[in-house]
Amino acid sequence: MTLSSLDLNLIVLLILLACGIFSHNTAITVAAGVLIVFRITPLSEYFPFLQQHGLNIGIIILTIGVLTPIASGKIPGDAILKSFLSWKSLLAITIGLAVAWLGGRGVKLMSNQPDIVAGLLIGTVAGVALLRGVPVGPLIAAGILSLLIGIGQ
Repeated sequence: MTLSSLDLNLIVLLILLACGIFSHNTAITVAAGVLIVFRITPLSEYFPFLQQHGLNIGIIILTIGVLTPIASGKIPGDAILKSFLSWKSLLAITIGLAVAWLGGRGVKLMSNQPDIVAGLLIGTVAGVALLRGVPVGPLIAAGILSLLIGIGQ
């Protein structure tokens, strides 16, 4: 068996699956497992759809999760209004604005320079597996990277 006959992308997904299992990270485990299933079955024909819409679908699901406490009433409306009076909440709003802006820069960078995506993903997966982080980092990491390398203004 030669190196060219190995499916390196499948091997990477299997390694990510193992990392997710060993680090008890459900998000990485499920994501890698689903992508392995797509890769080894006829579902692979949907990769273009996933590549085109997956990020937006993920952001929508994440946003639903973030907004659920407001919609369910767990965070009452008066608490939302009071958030404009506390310095900590105002700082949180400012940081939220900055992170959203960085995420937008990150999307542009990842679209314009797909060659850096692998490095961002490796860093994010390592952070998830080793530092018990959550896999929302690639967009923000790309946004920070865009600031450092001066791309995507």
